[in-house]
Amino acid sequence: MRTATNVAERLKILQANRQKQAESIRIRRPFWLPASNYYVLAAAVAIAFFFLFWGALQDGGKDVPWIPSGVGASIILFGAVLLREVILRRARNQYLTFERRLDRNLSNAYSQIGENRKKKKLTLERNTAILGEIRLKSEAAKVLGKFSSGHREVFEFCGEYIALNEQELKTVGSGSPRFGALLKGRSAANEYHRYHLLKWAEIESRSLTHEAETRTKAEEKVEATEKALRVIDSALHYYPVEESLIESREVLLELLASIKVSGWVEKAERAAFKGHYQRAISLYRDALFDLGRDNVSSESRDQAAQRINEEIERLRRLDDRI
Repeated sequence: MRTATNVAERLKILQANRQKQAESIRIRRPFWLPASNYYVLAAAVAIAFFFLFWGALQDGGKDVPWIPSGVGASIILFGAVLLREVILRRARNQYLTFERRLDRNLSNAYSQIGENRKKKKLTLERNTAILGEIRLKSEAAKVLGKFSSGHREVFEFCGEYIALNEQELKTVGSGSPRFGALLKGRSAANEYHRYHLLKWAEIESRSLTHEAETRTKAEEKVEATEKALRVIDSALHYYPVEESLIESREVLLELLASIKVSGWVEKAERAAFKGHYQRAISLYRDALFDLGRDNVSSESRDQAAQRINEEIERLRRLDDRI
């Protein structure tokens, strides 16, 4: 599966390179005319030079002006032959060789794509082998259940198989013996994918939540909690109605809000202790903002907001007395 993907990517790169190189070649393509046209043009230039030079020499009082004019015209003709047969022909041959090499590389890439398409075909034997490998990986991940990396490897492998399976089902007729096997394989892979994705999300989010709880700095707590949220959100991308994921996300949102609000409140209390009441009020308002930014309403949030508002009013009264 990965080999076919790599070859397809290689083909795209080759095609892009060919387009760029072809554009540059069109700009630098050597000048080339058929022999008859080229030599007629060269002869016309030489004859024109002969008469122009001859006339100039004659006006200057030069004796036998036709001799230097003839020599000059001959040099022009000789130079035209040398230009076409040596310089331009060499440049044209290099251009044609380069173009043939590009065509050969593209042809080889297309051939490799065709071979890999044949290889990646989900025969009954290959389908059975892949499902067997998924089962073995799943058992190994369950043995090492506390390590999230094993579960991640299984659900990623299942995702690759499911994508290949669905692509193959589009080309298999309902009467084919592979049709039933592919349907059963997809169903089994979906179950493995769901189980191990949820286990991975559970282990990762639990580990990151524990990290957030053990950190001392508010910034580090926030960072670990946000990582845990991203893990849950990535799992929700596949299973958006999974209750365990939705509940975990709500818990993490509460934890994140609590960490941020606690940080603001702590800073506000220090500012109030130093007599910086306006600074403290501003920090308390930041705390209120974080309490309401997720559009989540709960009893604990309402109680925290009430306490913060009361503290803001108290600080305002103190500030008015000063």
